Amino acid sequence: MWQQDYAPLWDSVGWSALAASVPLLVLLVLLGVLRRPAWVSALVGLGVAALVAIMAYGMPVRLAASAVGLGAVFGLFPIGWVVFNAILLYRITVETGQFEIVKDSVGGITDDRRLQALLIAFAFGAFIEGAAGFGTPVAVAAAMLTGLGFSPFYAAGICLLANTAPVAFGSIGTPILTLGAVTGLPVDQLSARVGQLCAPVSLFIPAYLLAVMGGWRALKGVWPAALACGVSFAAMQFFVSRHIGPQLTDILGSLAAIGALLGLMRFWRPADGFDLEGHHAGEAGEVRRHPGRVLLRAWAPYGVLVLLVLGWGLCKGWLATASVAVPWPGLHGCVERMPPVVAEPAAYPAVYHFEWLAASGTACLVAALVSAAMLGMRPAALGRVIRQTAGQLALPMVTIASVLALAFLMNYSGATATLGLAFAATGRAFPFFSALLGWLGVFLTGSDTSANALFGNLQAVTAGTLGFDPVLMAAANSSGGVMGKMISLQSIAVAAAATGMAAAEEGKLFRFTLGHSALLAAVIGLVTLLNAVF
Repeated sequence: MWQQDYAPLWDSVGWSALAASVPLLVLLVLLGVLRRPAWVSALVGLGVAALVAIMAYGMPVRLAASAVGLGAVFGLFPIGWVVFNAILLYRITVETGQFEIVKDSVGGITDDRRLQALLIAFAFGAFIEGAAGFGTPVAVAAAMLTGLGFSPFYAAGICLLANTAPVAFGSIGTPILTLGAVTGLPVDQLSARVGQLCAPVSLFIPAYLLAVMGGWRALKGVWPAALACGVSFAAMQFFVSRHIGPQLTDILGSLAAIGALLGLMRFWRPADGFDLEGHHAGEAGEVRRHPGRVLLRAWAPYGVLVLLVLGWGLCKGWLATASVAVPWPGLHGCVERMPPVVAEPAAYPAVYHFEWLAASGTACLVAALVSAAMLGMRPAALGRVIRQTAGQLALPMVTIASVLALAFLMNYSGATATLGLAFAATGRAFPFFSALLGWLGVFLTGSDTSANALFGNLQAVTAGTLGFDPVLMAAANSSGGVMGKMISLQSIAVAAAATGMAAAEEGKLFRFTLGHSALLAAVIGLVTLLNAVF
Protein backbone atom coordinates (compact mmCIF):
# COMPACT_ATOMS: atom_id res chain seq x y z
CA MET A 1 0.00 0.00 0.00
CA TRP A 2 1.38 3.39 -1.03
CA GLN A 3 1.54 5.95 1.81
CA GLN A 4 0.76 9.59 1.22
CA ASP A 5 3.52 12.04 2.11
CA TYR A 6 2.29 15.60 2.67
CA ALA A 7 5.76 17.15 2.70
CA PRO A 8 7.62 15.31 -0.07
CA LEU A 9 9.93 18.21 -0.98
CA TRP A 10 12.69 18.60 1.61
CA ASP A 11 10.24 17.65 4.38
CA SER A 12 8.72 21.12 4.01
CA VAL A 13 4.97 21.69 3.87
CA GLY A 14 5.63 25.15 2.43
CA TRP A 15 7.74 24.00 -0.53
CA SER A 16 5.43 21.04 -1.08
CA ALA A 17 2.37 23.32 -1.05
CA LEU A 18 4.03 25.47 -3.67
CA ALA A 19 4.46 22.41 -5.90
CA ALA A 20 0.89 21.27 -5.19
CA SER A 21 -0.46 24.65 -6.26
CA VAL A 22 1.23 24.59 -9.69
CA PRO A 23 -1.73 22.88 -11.48
CA LEU A 24 -4.10 25.47 -10.02
CA LEU A 25 -1.83 28.32 -11.08
CA VAL A 26 -1.70 26.86 -14.57
CA LEU A 27 -5.51 26.81 -14.67
CA LEU A 28 -5.70 30.42 -13.51
CA VAL A 29 -3.16 31.63 -16.07
CA LEU A 30 -4.69 29.72 -18.98
CA LEU A 31 -8.23 30.85 -18.21
CA GLY A 32 -7.68 34.29 -16.76
CA VAL A 33 -4.62 35.56 -18.62
CA LEU A 34 -4.19 33.60 -21.84
CA ARG A 35 -7.98 33.26 -22.27
CA ARG A 36 -7.93 29.66 -23.40
CA PRO A 37 -11.20 27.65 -23.50
CA ALA A 38 -12.11 25.86 -20.29
CA TRP A 39 -11.74 22.38 -21.79
CA VAL A 40 -8.20 23.17 -22.98
CA SER A 41 -7.27 24.70 -19.63
CA ALA A 42 -8.67 21.71 -17.75
CA LEU A 43 -6.77 19.17 -19.86
CA VAL A 44 -3.49 21.05 -19.53
CA GLY A 45 -4.05 21.47 -15.78
CA LEU A 46 -4.69 17.73 -15.50
CA GLY A 47 -1.43 16.98 -17.31
CA VAL A 48 0.50 19.25 -14.95
CA ALA A 49 -1.20 17.68 -11.94
CA ALA A 50 -0.13 14.25 -13.17
CA LEU A 51 3.48 15.39 -13.42
CA VAL A 52 3.37 16.86 -9.89
CA ALA A 53 1.77 13.71 -8.46
CA ILE A 54 4.30 11.37 -10.06
CA MET A 55 7.49 13.41 -9.87
CA ALA A 56 7.04 15.47 -6.68
CA TYR A 57 4.87 13.13 -4.60
CA GLY A 58 6.26 9.86 -5.92
CA MET A 59 2.83 8.46 -6.73
CA PRO A 60 3.06 5.29 -8.82
CA VAL A 61 1.90 5.83 -12.40
CA ARG A 62 -0.72 3.08 -12.19
CA LEU A 63 -2.29 4.70 -9.10
CA ALA A 64 -2.25 8.13 -10.76
CA ALA A 65 -3.91 6.75 -13.89
CA SER A 66 -6.55 4.98 -11.82
CA ALA A 67 -7.34 8.15 -9.83
CA VAL A 68 -7.72 10.09 -13.09
CA GLY A 69 -10.12 7.46 -14.39
CA LEU A 70 -12.24 7.51 -11.25
CA GLY A 71 -12.48 11.30 -11.29
CA ALA A 72 -13.40 11.43 -14.97
CA VAL A 73 -16.15 8.83 -14.56
CA PHE A 74 -17.51 10.66 -11.50
CA GLY A 75 -17.52 13.89 -13.53
CA LEU A 76 -19.62 12.32 -16.27
CA PHE A 77 -21.95 10.54 -13.85
CA PRO A 78 -23.57 11.88 -11.72
CA ILE A 79 -22.51 15.48 -12.47
CA GLY A 80 -22.59 15.47 -16.27
CA TRP A 81 -25.78 13.40 -16.09
CA VAL A 82 -27.56 16.22 -14.22
CA VAL A 83 -26.37 18.85 -16.69
CA PHE A 84 -27.36 16.85 -19.76
CA ASN A 85 -30.90 16.14 -18.62
CA ALA A 86 -31.54 19.64 -17.25
CA ILE A 87 -30.56 21.13 -20.62
CA LEU A 88 -32.61 18.45 -22.40
CA LEU A 89 -35.71 19.50 -20.47
CA TYR A 90 -35.16 23.14 -21.40
CA ARG A 91 -34.68 22.30 -25.09
CA ILE A 92 -37.90 20.26 -25.08
CA THR A 93 -39.83 23.31 -23.86
CA VAL A 94 -38.20 25.42 -26.58
CA GLU A 95 -38.81 22.86 -29.34
CA THR A 96 -42.51 22.56 -28.45
CA GLY A 97 -42.98 26.34 -28.23
CA GLN A 98 -43.85 26.27 -24.54
CA PHE A 99 -40.91 28.34 -23.42
CA GLU A 100 -42.27 31.34 -25.33
CA ILE A 101 -45.37 31.11 -23.13
CA VAL A 102 -43.22 30.75 -20.00
CA LYS A 103 -41.34 33.85 -21.09
CA ASP A 104 -44.59 35.77 -21.60
CA SER A 105 -45.84 34.74 -18.17
CA VAL A 106 -42.67 35.96 -16.45
CA GLY A 107 -42.86 39.14 -18.50
CA GLY A 108 -46.45 39.49 -17.33
CA ILE A 109 -45.25 39.54 -13.73
CA THR A 110 -42.51 42.03 -14.53
CA ASP A 111 -40.63 43.15 -17.60
CA ASP A 112 -37.85 44.58 -15.46
CA ARG A 113 -34.60 42.64 -16.00
CA ARG A 114 -33.52 43.23 -12.42
CA LEU A 115 -36.65 41.70 -10.93
CA GLN A 116 -36.51 38.82 -13.39
CA ALA A 117 -32.95 38.12 -12.21
CA LEU A 118 -34.06 38.11 -8.56
CA LEU A 119 -37.04 35.86 -9.26
CA ILE A 120 -35.32 33.31 -11.49
CA ALA A 121 -31.56 33.39 -10.78
CA PHE A 122 -31.77 33.91 -7.01
CA ALA A 123 -35.15 32.71 -5.70
CA PHE A 124 -36.12 29.97 -8.18
CA GLY A 125 -32.48 28.90 -8.50
CA ALA A 126 -32.26 28.55 -4.71
CA PHE A 127 -35.31 26.27 -4.76
CA ILE A 128 -33.75 24.03 -7.41
CA GLU A 129 -30.47 24.05 -5.45
CA GLY A 130 -32.29 22.93 -2.32
CA ALA A 131 -34.08 20.14 -4.15
CA ALA A 132 -31.39 18.87 -6.54
CA GLY A 133 -28.05 20.73 -6.41
CA PHE A 134 -25.06 19.42 -8.40
CA GLY A 135 -25.27 22.04 -11.17
CA THR A 136 -29.02 21.79 -11.79
CA PRO A 137 -29.96 25.34 -10.64
CA VAL A 138 -27.37 27.04 -12.83
CA ALA A 139 -28.34 24.91 -15.83
CA VAL A 140 -32.08 25.55 -15.46
CA ALA A 141 -32.01 29.21 -14.39
CA ALA A 142 -29.35 30.30 -16.91
CA ALA A 143 -31.26 28.65 -19.75
CA MET A 144 -34.45 30.40 -18.64
CA LEU A 145 -32.79 33.83 -18.46
CA THR A 146 -31.30 33.35 -21.93
CA GLY A 147 -34.73 32.48 -23.25
CA LEU A 148 -36.11 35.64 -21.63
CA GLY A 149 -33.68 37.73 -23.66
CA PHE A 150 -30.65 38.06 -21.41
CA SER A 151 -27.34 37.86 -23.24
CA PRO A 152 -25.69 34.45 -22.74
CA PHE A 153 -22.78 36.04 -20.85
CA TYR A 154 -24.93 37.97 -18.39
CA ALA A 155 -27.35 35.06 -17.92
CA ALA A 156 -24.43 32.77 -17.05
CA GLY A 157 -22.65 35.31 -14.83
CA ILE A 158 -25.77 36.31 -12.91
CA CYS A 159 -26.75 32.70 -12.20
CA LEU A 160 -23.23 31.81 -11.04
CA LEU A 161 -23.24 34.77 -8.62
CA ALA A 162 -26.75 33.95 -7.38
CA ASN A 163 -25.91 30.29 -6.80
CA THR A 164 -23.91 31.07 -3.65
CA ALA A 165 -26.24 31.70 -0.73
CA PRO A 166 -28.08 28.34 -0.96
CA VAL A 167 -25.19 26.00 -1.84
CA ALA A 168 -24.25 24.91 1.71
CA PHE A 169 -27.75 23.44 2.19
CA GLY A 170 -28.19 22.12 -1.36
CA SER A 171 -29.68 18.81 -2.42
CA ILE A 172 -31.79 18.34 0.72
CA GLY A 173 -28.91 19.29 3.03
CA THR A 174 -26.40 16.83 1.54
CA PRO A 175 -23.26 18.99 2.20
CA ILE A 176 -24.09 19.33 5.92
CA LEU A 177 -25.00 15.66 6.27
CA THR A 178 -21.69 14.74 4.62
CA LEU A 179 -19.80 17.12 6.92
CA GLY A 180 -21.38 15.46 9.94
CA ALA A 181 -20.50 12.01 8.64
CA VAL A 182 -16.79 12.75 8.04
CA THR A 183 -16.22 14.73 11.25
CA GLY A 184 -18.47 12.87 13.69
CA LEU A 185 -19.83 16.25 14.87
CA PRO A 186 -23.59 16.74 15.55
CA VAL A 187 -25.47 17.63 12.36
CA ASP A 188 -27.85 19.98 14.15
CA GLN A 189 -24.94 22.02 15.54
CA LEU A 190 -23.19 22.10 12.16
CA SER A 191 -26.42 23.21 10.49
CA ALA A 192 -26.93 26.02 13.00
CA ARG A 193 -23.35 27.24 12.63
CA VAL A 194 -23.47 27.21 8.83
CA GLY A 195 -26.70 29.19 8.94
CA GLN A 196 -25.08 31.63 11.35
CA LEU A 197 -22.17 32.18 8.95
CA CYS A 198 -24.14 32.24 5.70
CA ALA A 199 -27.21 34.28 6.69
CA PRO A 200 -25.35 37.63 7.01
CA VAL A 201 -24.00 37.16 3.48
CA SER A 202 -27.34 35.93 2.10
CA LEU A 203 -28.82 39.17 3.38
CA PHE A 204 -26.98 41.30 0.83
CA ILE A 205 -26.42 38.86 -2.05
CA PRO A 206 -29.56 40.03 -3.96
CA ALA A 207 -28.43 43.67 -3.71
CA TYR A 208 -24.88 42.66 -4.64
CA LEU A 209 -26.24 40.80 -7.67
CA LEU A 210 -28.08 43.89 -8.91
CA ALA A 211 -25.07 46.13 -8.29
CA VAL A 212 -22.97 43.78 -10.43
CA MET A 213 -25.61 43.98 -13.18
CA GLY A 214 -25.52 47.76 -13.41
CA GLY A 215 -23.96 49.47 -10.41
CA TRP A 216 -25.81 51.82 -8.09
CA ARG A 217 -28.03 52.97 -10.99
CA ALA A 218 -29.44 49.44 -11.30
CA LEU A 219 -29.84 48.91 -7.55
CA LYS A 220 -31.41 52.19 -6.47
CA GLY A 221 -34.59 51.69 -8.49
CA VAL A 222 -35.38 48.25 -7.05
CA TRP A 223 -33.81 48.36 -3.60
CA PRO A 224 -37.15 47.44 -1.93
CA ALA A 225 -37.19 44.18 -3.91
CA ALA A 226 -33.55 43.43 -3.12
CA LEU A 227 -34.21 44.11 0.55
CA ALA A 228 -37.35 41.97 0.67
CA CYS A 229 -35.61 39.12 -1.15
CA GLY A 230 -32.47 39.20 1.01
CA VAL A 231 -34.21 39.64 4.37
CA SER A 232 -36.81 36.93 3.73
CA PHE A 233 -34.26 34.37 2.49
CA ALA A 234 -31.63 35.12 5.15
CA ALA A 235 -34.12 35.14 8.02
CA MET A 236 -35.62 31.83 6.94
CA GLN A 237 -32.16 30.35 6.35
CA PHE A 238 -31.06 31.35 9.85
CA PHE A 239 -34.26 30.09 11.52
CA VAL A 240 -34.65 26.77 9.70
CA SER A 241 -30.96 25.84 9.92
CA ARG A 242 -31.04 26.44 13.66
CA HIS A 243 -34.43 25.03 14.65
CA ILE A 244 -35.42 22.47 11.98
CA GLY A 245 -32.25 21.21 10.28
CA PRO A 246 -30.38 21.37 6.97
CA GLN A 247 -32.77 19.39 4.77
CA LEU A 248 -35.43 22.07 4.23
CA THR A 249 -33.37 25.23 4.72
CA ASP A 250 -33.04 26.17 1.04
CA ILE A 251 -36.51 25.07 0.06
CA LEU A 252 -38.27 27.11 2.74
CA GLY A 253 -35.87 30.03 2.32
CA SER A 254 -36.45 30.20 -1.45
CA LEU A 255 -40.23 29.96 -1.02
CA ALA A 256 -40.05 32.84 1.45
CA ALA A 257 -38.05 34.91 -1.08
CA ILE A 258 -40.45 34.11 -3.94
CA GLY A 259 -43.45 34.96 -1.74
CA ALA A 260 -41.87 38.22 -0.59
CA LEU A 261 -41.10 39.30 -4.18
CA LEU A 262 -44.53 38.41 -5.56
CA GLY A 263 -46.25 40.03 -2.58
CA LEU A 264 -44.24 43.22 -2.98
CA MET A 265 -44.95 43.45 -6.70
CA ARG A 266 -48.70 43.39 -6.10
CA PHE A 267 -48.55 47.00 -4.92
CA TRP A 268 -45.09 48.26 -5.99
CA ARG A 269 -43.27 48.65 -9.30
CA PRO A 270 -39.91 50.24 -10.11
CA ALA A 271 -40.26 53.89 -11.04
CA ASP A 272 -37.21 53.87 -13.29
CA GLY A 273 -36.20 51.83 -16.32
CA PHE A 274 -33.13 49.70 -16.75
CA ASP A 275 -31.57 48.45 -19.96
CA LEU A 276 -29.23 45.50 -19.42
CA GLU A 277 -26.26 45.36 -21.77
CA GLY A 278 -26.59 42.75 -24.51
CA HIS A 279 -30.22 41.77 -23.96
CA HIS A 280 -32.42 41.03 -26.96
CA ALA A 281 -33.71 44.35 -28.16
CA GLY A 282 -37.43 44.93 -28.00
CA GLU A 283 -38.36 41.67 -26.26
CA ALA A 284 -39.14 43.26 -22.92
CA GLY A 285 -42.22 45.03 -24.30
CA GLU A 286 -43.60 42.15 -26.41
CA VAL A 287 -45.62 40.36 -23.74
CA ARG A 288 -48.69 38.39 -24.75
CA ARG A 289 -51.45 37.29 -22.38
CA HIS A 290 -52.44 33.62 -22.28
CA PRO A 291 -55.37 31.73 -20.70
CA GLY A 292 -54.72 29.96 -17.41
CA ARG A 293 -54.84 26.48 -18.92
CA VAL A 294 -52.22 27.46 -21.52
CA LEU A 295 -49.93 28.85 -18.82
CA LEU A 296 -50.42 25.71 -16.74
CA ARG A 297 -49.41 23.51 -19.67
CA ALA A 298 -46.35 25.63 -20.42
CA TRP A 299 -45.13 25.59 -16.82
CA ALA A 300 -45.95 21.90 -16.35
CA PRO A 301 -42.42 20.66 -17.28
CA TYR A 302 -40.85 22.81 -14.56
CA GLY A 303 -43.57 21.80 -12.12
CA VAL A 304 -42.85 18.15 -12.90
CA LEU A 305 -39.12 18.81 -12.48
CA VAL A 306 -39.59 20.42 -9.05
CA LEU A 307 -41.88 17.65 -7.80
CA LEU A 308 -39.61 14.88 -9.06
CA VAL A 309 -36.31 16.26 -7.79
CA LEU A 310 -37.91 17.01 -4.42
CA GLY A 311 -39.40 13.52 -4.26
CA TRP A 312 -36.08 12.03 -5.36
CA GLY A 313 -34.32 13.84 -2.54
CA LEU A 314 -36.81 12.76 0.09
CA CYS A 315 -36.75 9.14 -1.12
CA LYS A 316 -33.02 8.97 -1.80
CA GLY A 317 -32.41 6.34 0.86
CA TRP A 318 -34.89 3.97 -0.76
CA LEU A 319 -33.76 4.77 -4.30
CA ALA A 320 -30.13 4.19 -3.32
CA THR A 321 -30.87 0.52 -2.70
CA ALA A 322 -30.69 0.07 -6.48
CA SER A 323 -27.22 1.63 -6.63
CA VAL A 324 -24.13 -0.37 -7.51
CA ALA A 325 -20.90 0.12 -5.51
CA VAL A 326 -17.78 -0.57 -7.57
CA PRO A 327 -14.41 -0.76 -5.74
CA TRP A 328 -12.28 1.13 -8.25
CA PRO A 329 -9.68 -1.21 -9.83
CA GLY A 330 -6.09 -0.44 -8.94
CA LEU A 331 -6.97 2.30 -6.43
CA HIS A 332 -9.36 1.07 -3.74
CA GLY A 333 -7.36 0.19 -0.64
CA CYS A 334 -4.08 0.95 -2.42
CA VAL A 335 -3.44 4.39 -0.88
CA GLU A 336 -2.94 5.04 2.83
CA ARG A 337 -3.75 8.40 4.40
CA MET A 338 -1.56 9.52 7.24
CA PRO A 339 -1.83 11.82 10.30
CA PRO A 340 -2.54 14.69 10.77
CA VAL A 341 -5.09 14.49 7.96
CA VAL A 342 -6.58 11.48 9.75
CA ALA A 343 -6.22 10.50 13.39
CA GLU A 344 -4.51 7.20 12.55
CA PRO A 345 -3.14 5.70 9.30
CA ALA A 346 -6.07 4.45 7.26
CA ALA A 347 -6.71 3.11 3.78
CA TYR A 348 -8.17 5.69 1.42
CA PRO A 349 -11.34 4.13 -0.02
CA ALA A 350 -11.99 4.46 -3.73
CA VAL A 351 -15.49 3.22 -4.39
CA TYR A 352 -17.54 4.42 -7.35
CA HIS A 353 -21.23 4.51 -6.47
CA PHE A 354 -23.25 4.12 -9.64
CA GLU A 355 -26.51 5.64 -8.40
CA TRP A 356 -28.36 5.18 -11.65
CA LEU A 357 -31.77 5.52 -9.98
CA ALA A 358 -31.06 7.78 -7.00
CA ALA A 359 -29.11 10.41 -9.00
CA SER A 360 -30.74 13.82 -9.37
CA GLY A 361 -30.00 13.59 -13.09
CA THR A 362 -32.31 10.60 -13.35
CA ALA A 363 -35.12 12.69 -11.85
CA CYS A 364 -34.37 15.33 -14.51
CA LEU A 365 -34.45 12.67 -17.24
CA VAL A 366 -37.83 11.37 -16.07
CA ALA A 367 -39.11 14.95 -15.95
CA ALA A 368 -37.88 15.50 -19.52
CA LEU A 369 -39.49 12.30 -20.84
CA VAL A 370 -42.77 12.97 -19.01
CA SER A 371 -42.78 16.54 -20.31
CA ALA A 372 -42.14 15.41 -23.88
CA ALA A 373 -45.13 13.05 -23.64
CA MET A 374 -47.34 15.71 -22.02
CA LEU A 375 -46.48 18.23 -24.73
CA GLY A 376 -47.12 15.76 -27.56
CA MET A 377 -43.53 15.59 -28.84
CA ARG A 378 -43.02 12.81 -31.35
CA PRO A 379 -40.23 10.25 -30.72
CA ALA A 380 -38.33 11.37 -33.83
CA ALA A 381 -38.37 14.99 -32.64
CA LEU A 382 -37.27 13.94 -29.16
CA GLY A 383 -34.41 11.92 -30.64
CA ARG A 384 -33.29 14.93 -32.65
CA VAL A 385 -33.32 17.15 -29.53
CA ILE A 386 -31.31 14.54 -27.61
CA ARG A 387 -28.67 14.47 -30.37
CA GLN A 388 -28.54 18.27 -30.49
CA THR A 389 -28.13 18.44 -26.71
CA ALA A 390 -25.32 15.89 -26.82
CA GLY A 391 -23.53 17.93 -29.48
CA GLN A 392 -23.98 21.14 -27.50
CA LEU A 393 -22.52 19.56 -24.36
CA ALA A 394 -19.58 17.67 -25.89
CA LEU A 395 -16.84 20.14 -24.89
CA PRO A 396 -18.41 21.05 -21.52
CA MET A 397 -18.40 17.33 -20.69
CA VAL A 398 -14.68 17.22 -21.48
CA THR A 399 -14.19 20.12 -19.07
CA ILE A 400 -16.22 18.50 -16.29
CA ALA A 401 -14.49 15.12 -16.66
CA SER A 402 -11.02 16.73 -16.76
CA VAL A 403 -11.61 18.96 -13.72
CA LEU A 404 -12.91 16.08 -11.60
CA ALA A 405 -10.01 13.91 -12.77
CA LEU A 406 -7.61 16.64 -11.64
CA ALA A 407 -9.38 16.94 -8.28
CA PHE A 408 -9.33 13.19 -7.61
CA LEU A 409 -5.68 12.96 -8.64
CA MET A 410 -4.73 15.74 -6.22
CA ASN A 411 -6.76 14.08 -3.48
CA TYR A 412 -5.22 10.62 -3.83
CA SER A 413 -1.67 11.89 -4.37
CA GLY A 414 -1.88 13.93 -1.15
CA ALA A 415 -1.42 17.31 -2.89
CA THR A 416 -4.78 18.62 -1.70
CA ALA A 417 -4.00 17.63 1.88
CA THR A 418 -0.68 19.49 1.61
CA LEU A 419 -2.55 22.67 0.67
CA GLY A 420 -4.88 22.11 3.61
CA LEU A 421 -1.98 21.72 6.02
CA ALA A 422 -0.44 24.93 4.67
CA PHE A 423 -3.66 26.78 5.53
CA ALA A 424 -3.73 25.11 8.95
CA ALA A 425 -0.27 26.52 9.70
CA THR A 426 -1.70 30.06 9.89
CA GLY A 427 -2.20 29.77 13.68
CA ARG A 428 -4.53 32.31 15.32
CA ALA A 429 -5.61 33.58 11.88
CA PHE A 430 -6.87 30.09 11.04
CA PRO A 431 -10.60 30.97 11.34
CA PHE A 432 -10.21 33.37 8.42
CA PHE A 433 -8.19 30.91 6.34
CA SER A 434 -10.51 28.07 7.33
CA ALA A 435 -13.19 29.59 5.11
CA LEU A 436 -10.66 30.05 2.30
CA LEU A 437 -9.72 26.38 2.57
CA GLY A 438 -13.36 25.47 1.91
CA TRP A 439 -13.36 27.95 -0.98
CA LEU A 440 -10.30 26.20 -2.45
CA GLY A 441 -11.95 22.81 -1.98
CA VAL A 442 -15.02 23.79 -4.00
CA PHE A 443 -12.89 25.45 -6.68
CA LEU A 444 -11.07 22.13 -7.04
CA THR A 445 -14.04 19.77 -6.89
CA GLY A 446 -16.97 21.94 -7.98
CA SER A 447 -19.01 20.63 -5.05
CA ASP A 448 -19.51 21.79 -1.46
CA THR A 449 -20.30 18.19 -0.56
CA SER A 450 -16.98 16.99 -1.98
CA ALA A 451 -15.06 19.84 -0.31
CA ASN A 452 -16.59 18.89 3.05
CA ALA A 453 -15.62 15.27 2.54
CA LEU A 454 -12.14 16.40 1.57
CA PHE A 455 -11.31 18.99 4.24
CA GLY A 456 -14.01 18.64 6.91
CA ASN A 457 -12.08 16.34 9.22
CA LEU A 458 -8.84 18.29 8.74
CA GLN A 459 -10.69 21.45 9.80
CA ALA A 460 -12.04 19.82 12.94
CA VAL A 461 -8.69 18.26 13.92
CA THR A 462 -6.79 21.50 13.34
CA ALA A 463 -9.37 23.49 15.32
CA GLY A 464 -8.92 21.21 18.32
CA THR A 465 -5.13 21.58 18.10
CA LEU A 466 -5.30 25.39 17.95
CA GLY A 467 -8.00 25.76 20.61
CA PHE A 468 -10.89 26.76 18.33
CA ASP A 469 -14.42 25.33 18.23
CA PRO A 470 -14.33 22.31 15.85
CA VAL A 471 -17.99 22.83 14.92
CA LEU A 472 -17.32 26.43 13.87
CA MET A 473 -14.26 25.53 11.79
CA ALA A 474 -16.02 22.62 10.08
CA ALA A 475 -18.97 24.93 9.36
CA ALA A 476 -16.56 27.53 7.94
CA ASN A 477 -15.36 24.94 5.45
CA SER A 478 -18.87 24.53 4.08
CA SER A 479 -19.74 28.24 4.29
CA GLY A 480 -16.57 29.45 2.60
CA GLY A 481 -16.92 26.73 0.03
CA VAL A 482 -20.13 28.17 -1.38
CA MET A 483 -18.19 31.15 -2.74
CA GLY A 484 -15.91 28.84 -4.72
CA LYS A 485 -18.83 27.44 -6.66
CA MET A 486 -18.95 30.32 -9.14
CA ILE A 487 -15.31 29.88 -10.22
CA SER A 488 -15.17 26.09 -10.42
CA LEU A 489 -14.62 25.05 -14.03
CA GLN A 490 -17.42 22.55 -13.63
CA SER A 491 -19.92 25.34 -12.85
CA ILE A 492 -18.56 27.56 -15.62
CA ALA A 493 -18.91 24.69 -18.11
CA VAL A 494 -22.51 24.12 -17.00
CA ALA A 495 -23.40 27.82 -17.29
CA ALA A 496 -21.74 28.15 -20.68
CA ALA A 497 -23.48 25.05 -22.01
CA ALA A 498 -26.88 26.12 -20.68
CA THR A 499 -26.69 29.51 -22.40
CA GLY A 500 -25.05 28.38 -25.63
CA MET A 501 -22.05 30.58 -24.91
CA ALA A 502 -19.06 30.25 -27.21
CA ALA A 503 -16.18 28.22 -25.75
CA ALA A 504 -13.85 31.19 -26.18
CA GLU A 505 -15.97 33.21 -23.72
CA GLU A 506 -15.53 30.78 -20.82
CA GLY A 507 -12.27 32.47 -19.83
CA LYS A 508 -14.07 35.82 -19.81
CA LEU A 509 -16.74 34.33 -17.56
CA PHE A 510 -14.06 33.01 -15.20
CA ARG A 511 -12.42 36.44 -14.98
CA PHE A 512 -15.83 38.01 -14.35
CA THR A 513 -16.61 35.76 -11.38
CA LEU A 514 -13.09 35.46 -9.89
CA GLY A 515 -12.96 38.83 -8.14
CA HIS A 516 -16.48 38.49 -6.74
CA SER A 517 -15.72 34.97 -5.55
CA ALA A 518 -12.53 36.02 -3.72
CA LEU A 519 -14.23 39.05 -2.15
CA LEU A 520 -17.23 37.09 -0.87
CA ALA A 521 -14.99 34.28 0.42
CA ALA A 522 -13.02 36.88 2.36
CA VAL A 523 -16.28 38.21 3.83
CA ILE A 524 -17.16 34.70 5.03
CA GLY A 525 -13.65 34.45 6.48
CA LEU A 526 -14.11 37.69 8.41
CA VAL A 527 -17.52 36.56 9.70
CA THR A 528 -15.91 33.30 10.85
CA LEU A 529 -13.06 35.17 12.53
CA LEU A 530 -15.52 37.41 14.40
CA ASN A 531 -17.49 34.36 15.56
CA ALA A 532 -14.28 32.68 16.74
CA VAL A 533 -13.10 35.75 18.66
CA PHE A 534 -16.41 36.83 20.17
